[in-house]
Amino acid sequence: MDSLGMKPEEIEAESFRIIDSEAGEHGWPQAEWQVVRRAIHTSADFEYARSMVLSDGVIEQALAALKGGVGIVTDTNMALSGIARARLAPFGCSVACHVSDPDVAELAGMLGITRSIAAMRKAVADPANRIFVIGNAPTALFELLRLMRAGQAEPALIIGLPVGFVGAEESKNALAAGGHEVPFITNIGRKGGSNVAAAVVNALAILAAGE
Repeated sequence: MDSLGMKPEEIEAESFRIIDSEAGEHGWPQAEWQVVRRAIHTSADFEYARSMVLSDGVIEQALAALKGGVGIVTDTNMALSGIARARLAPFGCSVACHVSDPDVAELAGMLGITRSIAAMRKAVADPANRIFVIGNAPTALFELLRLMRAGQAEPALIIGLPVGFVGAEESKNALAAGGHEVPFITNIGRKGGSNVAAAVVNALAILAAGE
């Protein structure tokens, strides 16, 4: 199909048609597939159809959190930029990233920790922040899990999709291994990224709106 002259919504619809056609039998329930399909759409990588891991009941729990107007925190400004905040506005959800905050940089320097770790510590200090979106820094995910074990964080949802060769796969394995009651969306392996993490949020927002 010639995409010249197609409207953005037509291009998106055709992209999803292609994904549905080429993905074949994937085994995902309809709502979960909307999330996985967005990850594929954003990355053009069909491996996500096999590598994504969603905890039991996560879609219903995630939509309840969004409709409750919770705060959403990302680990990078790129993920923050990729989230369609207009879709979240009707629910009253805020979206923030603290990694560039001056007080976070000061804390990181004072304690000799990464800004990603310091940003997670700041984020969990606000009880309104209940959804954590991590697409880049394994250290952020490891720190969030540590804070949960210490009783200092009670997320309603973790979207853990850090990318890379050092710590990314291990941090996602730790999230998926359980030992906690927090709903999560993650994937197996080194792949991931801020764009994929943001795409998952957008998919959930669309589901919450009933589109």
